[in-house]
Amino acid sequence: MSHSTPALTEANRLMTVCNSCRYCEGLCAVFPAMELKRSFSDGDLNHLANLCHNCGACYHDCQFTPPHEFAVNVPGTLAQVRSESYAHYAWPAAARPLFARHGTALAIGLTLTVALFIAGFVAAGDPGALTSAHLAEGRFYALMPHNAMVALFGAAFLWMLVAVFMGARAFWRDAGTPQIGAIDHAHAAHDAARLRYLDGGGMGCFNDSDQPDDRRKLWHHFTFYGFLLCFAATSLATLYHYILGWSAPYAWHSGPALLGIAGGIGLTVGPLGLLRAKQTRMNELGTQGFRGMEVGFILILLITGTSGLALRLLGETPLLGPLLALHLGAVLTFFLTMPYGKFVHGLYRYLALARHARDMRRHSLQTD
Repeated sequence: MSHSTPALTEANRLMTVCNSCRYCEGLCAVFPAMELKRSFSDGDLNHLANLCHNCGACYHDCQFTPPHEFAVNVPGTLAQVRSESYAHYAWPAAARPLFARHGTALAIGLTLTVALFIAGFVAAGDPGALTSAHLAEGRFYALMPHNAMVALFGAAFLWMLVAVFMGARAFWRDAGTPQIGAIDHAHAAHDAARLRYLDGGGMGCFNDSDQPDDRRKLWHHFTFYGFLLCFAATSLATLYHYILGWSAPYAWHSGPALLGIAGGIGLTVGPLGLLRAKQTRMNELGTQGFRGMEVGFILILLITGTSGLALRLLGETPLLGPLLALHLGAVLTFFLTMPYGKFVHGLYRYLALARHARDMRRHSLQTD
């Protein structure tokens, strides 16, 4: 069976070797899923690649890694396939080059550009507003009108939803559009929430040495739940505004503030840890040509978290305007680049986990 890229061709070769060995079948979900197949389509390989959490355990356990002539490197190869799959399924197709071209520069440049644009918008309306202390309730909207903020970010959010949905639909179509039941979704959600397969079969992740640890899992948890807490804070603030008529910013002890502070801490600690882990991780476990995309995604999250915390601490000082511009710029950049960066790996991985739960359930029924 021919494949569309060299990475997919190599992944097919490795799955053939691993299917003959099966030494690593207890480490994660990839190998049991692999064992259900004797040949692999591009969709199957993309499914396996997104099922892989890149813990690195199989690389260290395998007796056929380089310099052996079989040159087996499952996590490195699947990481390459996984990164290429993000671009392959991106919608619209014209945006696919964004994944591989200067992701870090794109993320930082767009953040600063949008922040400066918002700052200029504010300064044009009232030159003193940007550097003045705003102590009144609703002071955010003295800098940028509420309706303008809703229109701008609402449009970006809707665009993100459409683009992500179209990409996920294409991914699912290549997976064969399997029928997923509620129990499969429950298993997938449980495994995703725990990052079950980011532990090397219980040992932990391999990073910069042969000694596994749980630090990458911890940083991922900080980031993931920090993001969810920030989303919950924004959702609750929306209810406050439209149902209770209370304007932001809110008191320290309010629900949106407490959720936002906790989320901001998560989006600061987690990305910092992930950046450190990425710097020290073995090159054999990484990807070629997509580092900018990965680092850019982490930096956007970090800027979003730290600027949000800074707004809470310094929101009644003359720094309110610049900090709000930076924070809104980071959030808008995050929305606009979300379908074309590392964020989509969370959705594709969830879909891969759901398909895996369904496949294993059906296999169990057939063998009973």
